[in-house]
Amino acid sequence: MTGALLRVRESFWFLPAALGLLAVVLAEVLVLVDRTLPEVATDRLFFLDALSASGGRSLLSVIGSSMLTVAGTSFSITISVLATTSSTYGPRLVRNFMADRANQFVLATFTSTFLYAIVVMRTVHTEVDDASAFVPVIAVHVAVLLGVLDVGVLVFFIHHIARSVQITSLQGRVMDDLRGVAAFVYPDEPGAGLSTDAARARPADAARNGTAGTAGTDGTTVRAAADGYVQAVAWEQLRRSAAGAGLVVDVVAMPGSHVIEGDVLVTTDRPAPSATVKALRRSFTLGVARTPHQDVSFALQQLVEIAVRGLASGSNDPYTAVSALDHAAGVLVPLWRRGEAVTALVDDSGAPLVRCSWPAVEELVDSVFDAVDTYAQDQPAVLEAATRLLRRLDEAAPPTREGRLAAHGARLERALD
Repeated sequence: MTGALLRVRESFWFLPAALGLLAVVLAEVLVLVDRTLPEVATDRLFFLDALSASGGRSLLSVIGSSMLTVAGTSFSITISVLATTSSTYGPRLVRNFMADRANQFVLATFTSTFLYAIVVMRTVHTEVDDASAFVPVIAVHVAVLLGVLDVGVLVFFIHHIARSVQITSLQGRVMDDLRGVAAFVYPDEPGAGLSTDAARARPADAARNGTAGTAGTDGTTVRAAADGYVQAVAWEQLRRSAAGAGLVVDVVAMPGSHVIEGDVLVTTDRPAPSATVKALRRSFTLGVARTPHQDVSFALQQLVEIAVRGLASGSNDPYTAVSALDHAAGVLVPLWRRGEAVTALVDDSGAPLVRCSWPAVEELVDSVFDAVDTYAQDQPAVLEAATRLLRRLDEAAPPTREGRLAAHGARLERALD
């Protein structure tokens, strides 16, 4: 999914706009059907009661005004929940509520019903208004049906919003993000066109320092045209651009990196045509904040932030931190057992086309225990949960990672004594 699609996916305006447009089209179509069908045809449908013009207007007016009022109330509840979540669990979790399809659908349903009602209402005419009265019977009855369905949507919304503010639900959504990006960065088995061979990666120092990897004096350096965080990289577009121009591309600004205008995004091993340079630059989506879709460090950071917020003096809820550590084990233990990051996108022959540098699994695990060491020294329950996580990691450790967590274990033992 591209960065632009991700922004649309997490916006409150897209789904209401799309369903609103659909409601207007539906209203016009049903009114046209009402005008086209002879009156005797609608009379034969037993579930369509005869309506006067004033009765039709009254029904549509009640439905439209009620749905607009309910939509406003729903928006108010949502904003209140966003404010509460931001202050309690961290402002970066607001994105989870905005990306919640259920919230978007509920708001879209109410506003769409309102639009449908007012579009149909403008077609109702009495004999005083026009030479002949016209009441779109089918369209009015559909409005009544939509009103009944909206009552069910309102009940669902109340249940959903109450459930979504529970800490377990918040952690569940964060875990879904973490699992998704972890599967992308550390696949169980690299798919076609991917490689986790460390020999294909550019030197770690070059990746961390933002210097050119394989690009020498003859290569091309593609620089950022604006400031912001790298929210997403169109990896397939990078692969196609590299293959089409016969280049090897080193990605310097990985997802989660902050760049300013002029910072290096990618380097190439040989001069790149101007069209290719533009395509490479367009492969990067920049924004004002980090997102978890391709930024595995940030996805884990959201879970750690929930734990840290629970340990704050104002919250004093260590069991939130315990739950966060237990949830983290569900992702970190499998990664610790076999996780290796994708190092390159390759062609059919296995030759690297795009080389990248994701965080090592060790860095992710260190970030969790560093947070425990910093914020949970006086919380025995949290320290025990961290010890439990450490034990699970040790049991799953491959030979290359045996003893890697000894220092963290020693610090936890001292804190528990």
